[in-house]
Amino acid sequence: MYPPKAAKIPFALKAHQDIRIDNYYWLNQKKNPKVKAYLEAENDYYKAQTKHTKDFKELLFNEMKGRIKEEDESVPYKKNGFNYVTKFKKGNQYPQYYRKLDVPYATEQLFLDVNFMAKSHKYYHISGLSVSQNNRYLSFGEDIKGRNQYNLCFKDLESGKIFKEKIKNTSGYAVWANDDKTLFYCKNDPETLRSYQIYRHVLNTHPSQDILVYEEPDEAFDVFVSKTKSNKYILLGTASFITTEYRFLDADKPNCRFKLFQKRQSKLEYSIEHYQDFFYILTNKDGAQNFKIMKTTFDKTSKNNWVDLLAHRDDVLVEDFSIFKNFMVIEERCNGLLQIRIRSWDGADFYLPFEEETYTAYVSYNPEFEIDEVRYIYQSLTTPSSVIDYNVTTRQSIVIKEQEVLGGHFNRQNYTSKRVWAPSRDGKKVPLSIVYHKNTILSAQTPLLLYVYGAYGQTIDDSFNTTLLSLLDRGFVYANVHVRGCEYLGRQWYDEGKLLHKKNSFYDFIDAAKFLIENNFTSANHLYAQGESAGGLVMGVVINSNPELFHGIIAGVPFVDILTTMQDESIPLTTGEYDEWGNPSNKKHYNYIKSYSPYDNVRPQNYPHLLVSSGFHDSQVQYFEPAKWVAKLRELKTDENKLLFDIDMNVGHQGASGRFDSLYEVARDYCFLLDLENINQ
Repeated sequence: MYPPKAAKIPFALKAHQDIRIDNYYWLNQKKNPKVKAYLEAENDYYKAQTKHTKDFKELLFNEMKGRIKEEDESVPYKKNGFNYVTKFKKGNQYPQYYRKLDVPYATEQLFLDVNFMAKSHKYYHISGLSVSQNNRYLSFGEDIKGRNQYNLCFKDLESGKIFKEKIKNTSGYAVWANDDKTLFYCKNDPETLRSYQIYRHVLNTHPSQDILVYEEPDEAFDVFVSKTKSNKYILLGTASFITTEYRFLDADKPNCRFKLFQKRQSKLEYSIEHYQDFFYILTNKDGAQNFKIMKTTFDKTSKNNWVDLLAHRDDVLVEDFSIFKNFMVIEERCNGLLQIRIRSWDGADFYLPFEEETYTAYVSYNPEFEIDEVRYIYQSLTTPSSVIDYNVTTRQSIVIKEQEVLGGHFNRQNYTSKRVWAPSRDGKKVPLSIVYHKNTILSAQTPLLLYVYGAYGQTIDDSFNTTLLSLLDRGFVYANVHVRGCEYLGRQWYDEGKLLHKKNSFYDFIDAAKFLIENNFTSANHLYAQGESAGGLVMGVVINSNPELFHGIIAGVPFVDILTTMQDESIPLTTGEYDEWGNPSNKKHYNYIKSYSPYDNVRPQNYPHLLVSSGFHDSQVQYFEPAKWVAKLRELKTDENKLLFDIDMNVGHQGASGRFDSLYEVARDYCFLLDLENINQ
């Protein structure tokens, strides 16, 4: 079967006396039958080219599914007199939510069955479950297309009745005032999907009667609502990548006006929490690049009244904090590793001990004030996830639940993990987290999958993944490279991988790949790379600049037509991303983005084997970016290597919504890699 060939219809894009001719611009016409026909042709080609792996894909799927405990439930958490738990029943794709009164012999109530609600939808996702203070009413968001555009829904938990009223085009989350009838929610723009308005809604009234309480005019900012853990205040926030601003409202007085906490100031970031007479503030004020914690009284909230509680440190990033009656819990990152710090109000100050070379530890959901225990999650590349309760008074830990790996074959002692540091071209050391089976011998013949994200300051921590065992047990090495653009080594590590420094992300990845080859972890004939979304951008860049380093590439929902997207303000999320990538209306930014944009830099040369995936309803990376990229690669590449494009016509950016359906996507990716290694069992 011959690969599809997209029609070439030249379209001129002009800016700064520069003209780009885009022959595949027409593929952005979502409702054009010819576009859908082309995408379906790509899907048919993908199926034909992978037909020989169909049985193996099914084997991998069943293998990965077999490790999952189908009949499972979360650890209960207590909130406002009820214990809440999430359950999965055997064969079900979606969760069921239960609760019961925190008293002896209480009856458990199923209050939301997502399986029932998802029955008539090809994609279904529930978000933002929020219960009123009187424990009677539930609000939640439902997304039926995967575009992160939610209908806000309401349910009476006493009668089981779902209200007829649905509010369209929301962020999917609402905050209840303390009167148990008033809610605040965010409205999204129907085209750009930017959360830009906050409304007040009264239960059992038509959404047309809702009151607009705030509208954000600056398209670089999104809005959001939340509630302090104390339940005293409702917070109205607005934020760009580098600036935040908050307003607050007494939750007992929902009809009053929000008060400004601290007026926005360019590059001033802060978030707030409340306890007793004080607001506690996580902020970069006074040049605190790695953030610090400050506090102020509830009646003097402007920044000139803030005083230091935890000073800034150059080598420690403060990521978050939680407040309890007797202590504060601080989440820090030092030398790439997460730390949990307990700081009592009476002066005690200590860290929880973690011993592995690389791991992930973070504070879980702790909604109650009046407790002496902190619940946190611990895992590593070789250690399954554990839910742990730490008693601050006795300083003892209890493992409440450890993730079970079914199938009878997993033993953590069979796997080795470690960190190595690869020198980048400018002298920086780039950390890589590596895991492999103890029987795997590292050599030029060893297959290795190198994973990256590297943007928005988001760090991909070293967590346990049962699906990855299917690669490790077949001789693969897995490496997660923490390039600049994430915050693994602090905020500076992020700042050095964005805007006019973005190429550092690509250089770090390339130099890490070279390091692995030079140090005999693998060779170019057996080195593979994977990145999704912003990580897919890295994939597009490195195969243009250094295709010789990789045997195969997996690019999921790849952000590869970055220049065209960043010039189009009608595309969802574009304007809010100027602080991350740059604004192409600025000539310097335009030229810099153009110099690395994967789509603009495709050229006649050999490329590695390539698997590209996308979702037709993707709101974050529109389907036409990878579609255009694949079409241009088909036109210009000079090799006979595989170029496969799998586009799911029913999903968005996150892929399939069911917990088992998503495993088919993993099996697809693993089949691609294993087939290239001639492994078929």
